[in-house]
Amino acid sequence: MAKTWFITGASKGFGREWAEAALERGDRVAATARDLSTIEPLVAKYGDAVLPLQLDVNDHDADFAAVAQAHEHFGQLDVVVNNAGYGHFGMIEEISEAEARAQIETNLFGALWVTQAALPFLRAQGSGHILQVSSIGGISAFPNVGIYHASKWALEGFSQALAQEVAGFGINVTLIEPAGFSTDWAGPSSSTSAKLEAYDEVRERRQKQRSAMPVGDPHASAAAVLKLVDAENPPLRAFFGLSPLGIATADYESRLKSWNEWQWLAEEAHGTA
Repeated sequence: MAKTWFITGASKGFGREWAEAALERGDRVAATARDLSTIEPLVAKYGDAVLPLQLDVNDHDADFAAVAQAHEHFGQLDVVVNNAGYGHFGMIEEISEAEARAQIETNLFGALWVTQAALPFLRAQGSGHILQVSSIGGISAFPNVGIYHASKWALEGFSQALAQEVAGFGINVTLIEPAGFSTDWAGPSSSTSAKLEAYDEVRERRQKQRSAMPVGDPHASAAAVLKLVDAENPPLRAFFGLSPLGIATADYESRLKSWNEWQWLAEEAHGTA
């Protein structure tokens, strides 16, 4: 049975690949972008199966209006994809207030508003699947992208809580956690803080680490995302790419080791009351 999708950030990258994959198999897509001209090729190829919507996810009221328009147009919503977002590069000391707020507004609040807008429709129909595009950076952290991590860790937190809140309504939530893919996440779509010379060596080490990581193919991710939305019992979290499992394993082993070594302090802090 054909599904109806609502995808933010459908102009390029994952959003575009997934929109095309859904449309190619006969699904319908409400495709949002800040620049509607980027959606025109989809409309030209797939016609009425595409609803193009101009949207800046930072606009709370526009998010609610766009979701409502998509539901009214298609009559249902089966898959809601919060894909719009970008990476901000900068050491914590380098990040300005405006840069920090902009990163959180888009990556966290944009996803929150779209999720809230969709939930009444999904609850009423007793079904639906919310896909939150997180990152391996949503469960681990690296230098020079600290505020990006803050946005994705927050997305992970509210989405894990959300999954428990809406399970009884027949709604699934999946956090997709990609590693590096050949999108323009670190290119034209990204932003960068003014650099402090003191961090040049840290920046250089991190760049060497990033260069050594395998890069994924966004086109290949489309088949994977279709399998997720078609799964009878989809997971809360799903890695995309070769490197996330190794990163997560090392990170969580380190956390458990540290927590266990310092459990005596936890118990002391608990007291005897």
